[in-house]
Formats: sequence, C-alpha cells, structure tokens
Amino acid sequence: MTRTVDLNADMGESFGAWSLGDDAGLLDIVTSANIACGYHAGDPDVMAATMKLAVAKGTGIGAHPGFPDLQGFGRRRMSVPHETLGNMVRYQLGAAQAMARAAGGAVRHLKLHGALANMASEDLAMARACYQAALSADPEIIVM
Repeated sequence: MTRTVDLNADMGESFGAWSLGDDAGLLDIVTSANIACGYHAGDPDVMAATMKLAVAKGTGIGAHPGFPDLQGFGRRRMSVPHETLGNMVRYQLGAAQAMARAAGGAVRHLKLHGALANMASEDLAMARACYQAALSADPEIIVM
C-alpha cells in the first residue's frame, strides 16, 4: 500500500512592491498551495504570478480567502454578518478561479486564512456560512 502526503503551504502573500516569502522555492517542495485572494494579502499581479508558477510546477491550487485586513494580515477578528461572510468567500474564490483559469489551471481546494479560519473553527454557524458559500460557487471544491 502506497501512502502519500499532501504537503501544503500558504503563499501569494506579497503586495505591490513588498515581497513576502519564497513562493518559487516553496513550489518546488509543496504539492498544494493556498494562494491569497487579495483581502488579507496579495494583489492581482501577485495572484496571477503565483498561479502561473503553481501551474508550471504541477502544484494543486487552493483559494485562501480571509478578512479584508491588509494592515493586520487577516489576523484581526471582525464581526461580520453571515450573509456578508458568504459574499466575501464567494468573491475571493471567484477571483482565484479566474486567475487560475487564466494561468491554465483550476482551483481544487479552499482553506480559510487567519482570524477567519480561527473564528470559523469556534463558531459552527460561521463555518457553515463560509463553506456553504464556497460550495455554492463550486460544488466540487475540496474544503480544508
């Protein structure tokens, strides 16, 4: 019996002129990548470049949505109505899907980021709002 492990990392978190992390180096190691969707980190150019690298290296692409909190890197808790949470997740997932498609790939999974992930792990209704929104946008997406 062969066992495999999916080695996963967050990336695509640079913004404008500010570079964060070694995405190209990580993509030589990981089998899947959670790519920031622009709310907590990243921007359209960083997202596009990271998606292109992931596709070139055969790395599984994941959307990594977070709270709209660039200054706090998505680590600050926010009180947001569940409908708004769903819209934020769908919006960021849609951006990731469009960028992945443009790079010749596809988003296969979604992993919430930072405070959004932490809060959803503590609040079942919040988790449902986020994950139902993701599944409404893509019924086949793997939710991590």
